[in-house]
Amino acid sequence: MAANSSSTGSKSSNSSGGKQSGPSAEQVVATFQRMRQEQRSMASKAAELEMDINEHSLVVDTLKEVDPSRKCFRLIGGVLVERTVKEVLPALENNKEQISKIIESINSQMQTKGRELTEYRERYNIRLVGEGEGEEKGQSAAPSRDSEGGGSKSGAGVLVS
Repeated sequence: MAANSSSTGSKSSNSSGGKQSGPSAEQVVATFQRMRQEQRSMASKAAELEMDINEHSLVVDTLKEVDPSRKCFRLIGGVLVERTVKEVLPALENNKEQISKIIESINSQMQTKGRELTEYRERYNIRLVGEGEGEEKGQSAAPSRDSEGGGSKSGAGVLVS
């Protein structure tokens, strides 16, 4: 009898993501935090590329007002090369177009990641610290007690700071 209970206990502890128990609260929080970090890094990259587009626009606008045969310098892969404006301008405009396409791609990936995050939050009843406090005025003590235990009403809630 003891052998049966220990073998069933080891089966339930070894089955990560099983149908009955599912991932632990720590695993849910870690996955959620990883997904949020991925979304933040995408947003950061998009903002960086937006700044690059602004710089490209500024340079393109400046070069359009200059004589096309005038020499200019361009940094390519850490090497400063001398070219003419008529050679550099089309390349800059092409780079600007490519960066715009990359930003559109990153934005669509961010939207997809946002939907995944929302689905994950709903699936595991994840609440962020400070979320919903405005909705529950007058009941501020009760949610804090439930939050500490990971949501005692549903039994599956997770509080993420």
